[in-house]
Amino acid sequence: MEVISTRKEKVIYRDGDNAVKIFSEKFPKSDILNEALNQARVEETGLPIPALKSVSVIDGQWAITMEYVEGKTLLDIMKEDPDNIKKYMELFVDLQCEVQSKKCPLLNKLKDKMNRKISSLGNIIDATTRYELHTRLESMPKHDKVCHGDFNPGNIIIDNEGKAHIIDWSHATQGNGAADAARTYLLFALYNKKELADMYLDMFCKKTDTAKQYVQQWLPIVAASQLVKRKDGEEEFLKSWIDVVDYS
Repeated sequence: MEVISTRKEKVIYRDGDNAVKIFSEKFPKSDILNEALNQARVEETGLPIPALKSVSVIDGQWAITMEYVEGKTLLDIMKEDPDNIKKYMELFVDLQCEVQSKKCPLLNKLKDKMNRKISSLGNIIDATTRYELHTRLESMPKHDKVCHGDFNPGNIIIDNEGKAHIIDWSHATQGNGAADAARTYLLFALYNKKELADMYLDMFCKKTDTAKQYVQQWLPIVAASQLVKRKDGEEEFLKSWIDVVDYS
């Protein structure tokens, strides 16, 4: 099989018309099965995503097999054609709006997931900050929109006919769309693309008639949830966003 992508504890291969994601032996089985279940549930909403085909064990390692989509990521296209970046960003935001127009009642709830993540940060951020984050999270309106959880141009594939396909549903939840927008903004900012982050947020807020301040209220919460991953080089940046919390 041809290697498509290598990520931490997983490798994605092409096998004919299929893409096969093979996980390392250290990867929790429950997380793999949850990812497959997320994808199956989101597929039922009619969103443009690769069809799930099977969950299996290959040479002792768990694997998820799905439809292979021939094309380029939107991230690569944006890099190759920077003069049309606004056009591509508009496509990107339209896709996110399409995702958030759907409902999927069996997905995990975004608020529950974020509360668990904040609670797990006891050895990284102090109790007062965790309390403030929990309080802010509980005060935010409860919605039931489909939220991708890692919506970025690298997770959009444009096929040879120009059709977009959204991949990687391992973090999907149902909840407040502004939280998902805050995460996308933060992902742009994490990779030193502040200009793109601001362009994205302006466009998202205009298309959804959402106050920018409302999305920004989610940033400390989303930064804390990202901090759980403990990726090299991210901790100081994310803590600076968590410190945005207002103390009374």
